[in-house]
Amino acid sequence: MRIVPVPFDHPDAMKLNEIVLQEYAVRYGDPEGDATPLDPSMFAPPRGLYLLAYDDAERPLATGGWRSMDANGENYRDGDAELKRMFVVREARGLGLARRILGLLEEDARQAGRTRMVLETGIEQPEAIALYTSSGYEPVTEKFGHYRFEKESRCFSKPLRKG
Repeated sequence: MRIVPVPFDHPDAMKLNEIVLQEYAVRYGDPEGDATPLDPSMFAPPRGLYLLAYDDAERPLATGGWRSMDANGENYRDGDAELKRMFVVREARGLGLARRILGLLEEDARQAGRTRMVLETGIEQPEAIALYTSSGYEPVTEKFGHYRFEKESRCFSKPLRKG
């Protein structure tokens, strides 16, 4: 497996993004899948990073990214790094790709000076919740982001300490 940084609008990233949006639509019954406003520039270093994992045959298997967020009307805090589009295709699940990508994203955000990694997921994604809680993420009571008012939404955070 090879994990490399790519632009958010890279063709392989867009291909996997379409698959994840379809999965969100099935899980949540919403044809949009995820209406969070995202722009490729949000993931451009040093204010973000987007990663793709490839197998030996150069097939894209997994994605994940972080983007800088600071205090705003959606309850983010100064120094936040928000995880977005963590996804592994079905045939590659269970190989540890999500955990590897998560670790790389956390380290990159830490090196960029971000102080807290945050994410929003939903109750229909128990695998994601299990990954995050087993990786040191804790639920937050003051939800943030586009879906902060949705009852199915769950928000988590983890301090990004240097060292």
